[in-house]
Amino acid sequence: MDLIAPFARMLRADNPGPMTLDGTRSYVLRAPGSPNCVVVDPGPELEPHLAALAWAGPVDLVLVTHRHGDHTGGLARFRELTGAPSRGALPEFCVGGVIGAGGAIGAGPGVGPLVDGEVLDVAGLRIEVLATPGHTADSVCFAVSDGLSSAVLTGDTVLGRGTTVLAEPDGSLRDYLGSLDRLASLDVQGLPGHGPVIPDLGAVARAYREHRLERLDQVRSALANLGAELPDAGVPLPGSLLDAVTGTVYTDVDPSVLVAARSSVRAQLEYLRYE
Repeated sequence: MDLIAPFARMLRADNPGPMTLDGTRSYVLRAPGSPNCVVVDPGPELEPHLAALAWAGPVDLVLVTHRHGDHTGGLARFRELTGAPSRGALPEFCVGGVIGAGGAIGAGPGVGPLVDGEVLDVAGLRIEVLATPGHTADSVCFAVSDGLSSAVLTGDTVLGRGTTVLAEPDGSLRDYLGSLDRLASLDVQGLPGHGPVIPDLGAVARAYREHRLERLDQVRSALANLGAELPDAGVPLPGSLLDAVTGTVYTDVDPSVLVAARSSVRAQLEYLRYE
């Protein structure tokens, strides 16, 4: 488990792949000197990985950045191992006790979904919830501070390498551009769900935004070159149109991620027809 900030250690799951890069990164957060911790994104259901995370406890709270299985597949098992409550932006991830004063866990029903601007005081840390939809509708980031240093856990909203996909069915380019604008103003380190630490999150968010706008121009050009028109709002986008635009725009990507590229094209076309 690697120490990457005064209050953060990272454990990478053994699930490398085209969409997970070198593997999903789980984070153990605690203020220096705190006996308890917070775990963000327990990752896939891989027993050695979950056991190592549980060993870092006691765990006061488990947080998830978004719904994808490489971040949440092991959540139920991890709760069994630790007895810790969990929270995310969706109700299905909210299970367990209630965080009380000083980060203590009290008996009670599961807490509600995370909301934008909510502040959690746990394990000696201040953790602010930042709603950052776009990759998925439920994507959130966590701004973490121990009073001396700070960082933002970005999940899949901003990656340590490459760019993220606007995932079906609820990935949204309009939402994503708004989320990138929000992160672009932050002069902090970014701790992503995949790939290495981001030294300057604001700079990378701004670069991501420029990249998205460039891709959008490419999609516009592809539509013009194909002589294609977008169907009216509410009419499903034809699969043939998605395939044609994807093949025209994403000529520079590995075939293993073409499905993800097609998903981003869908979000880009939806953006254009509501523009």
